[in-house]
Amino acid sequence: MTDLHPFIAGLPKAELHVHHVGSASPRIVSELAARHPDSKVPTDPEALADYFTFTDFAHFIDVYLSVVDLVRTPEDVRLLTFEVARDMARQNIRYAELTITPYSSTRRGIEERAFMAAIEDARKAAEAEFGTVLRWCFDIPGEAGLESAEETARLATTDGIRPEGLVSFGLGGPEIGVPRPQFKPYFDRARAAGLHSVPHAGETTGPQTVWDAIRDLGAERVGHGTSSVRDPELLAYLAEHRIALEVCPTSNIATRAVATLDEHPIRAMVDAGVLVTVNSDDPPMFGTDLNNEYAVAARLLGLDERGLAALAKNAVEASFLDPAGKERLAAEIDTYTEEWLAR
Repeated sequence: MTDLHPFIAGLPKAELHVHHVGSASPRIVSELAARHPDSKVPTDPEALADYFTFTDFAHFIDVYLSVVDLVRTPEDVRLLTFEVARDMARQNIRYAELTITPYSSTRRGIEERAFMAAIEDARKAAEAEFGTVLRWCFDIPGEAGLESAEETARLATTDGIRPEGLVSFGLGGPEIGVPRPQFKPYFDRARAAGLHSVPHAGETTGPQTVWDAIRDLGAERVGHGTSSVRDPELLAYLAEHRIALEVCPTSNIATRAVATLDEHPIRAMVDAGVLVTVNSDDPPMFGTDLNNEYAVAARLLGLDERGLAALAKNAVEASFLDPAGKERLAAEIDTYTEEWLAR
């Protein structure tokens, strides 16, 4: 079988499901931990590999929040955001919708306007230096309840606070014990303000959570949606309405949402005609990156170079890029693929 890694490395890509803090590389996490020595997070990048070994989804959330706690100042926010973009550029990620949880920072004392200024300054600098276009998804940390939903909705919809790069509104954190319908008023406000709806659903719970995300939250894409394959009617609905699934294979194994890669339901999703995108979620925490996720998808789906290019174009289609931007990036993928195959 052809080694597809060189092709994947150069393939222009978009990423739609990747978390801001969860994208902090060991180098950045160790630097932040050194800045804040009262944290339990290791300062040794090698020790982080053991620290980022999760027993279950609840343990993952605990570890994730300990890293969130390292981001305490606007300077921390700016450093993290810019360095995440640098890592994306190295993978030829041309466009990314980065999921940010502003509540986690504002409740830790970062002034809201300073937070917005930090992410926007990093976004503009990264586009100028690396050519990688960043947009934001503000998400509710579900474990923090309706107080966090109210705060996230306010920050996402208030003129003078809402950042220029914001395009969507999400819901993350644990699903068990955090029903989706209670967040409907906040998604209604965000959608009325022109934001797209992209909640997590069906990662660690059943298909009903995905139905709730669609019916109550107006989901235009669904984060993970892993359990959708247990409901043929749901799969048919997703396919008919082009509601994309943001699939993160390695993440699902690391958090024990799926037992093994060979059992991952991505093949059933594709076979049902669902618009599937492949993403890295919290890449350094899971020992992966987007290039690796494309290699995993190639193995699970039996893809060649053209198949991988089509997968990359799925992400462009499902993105919230403007039509001209989608056309340019899709054309760049096609040109790269044809030139590669002509060698």
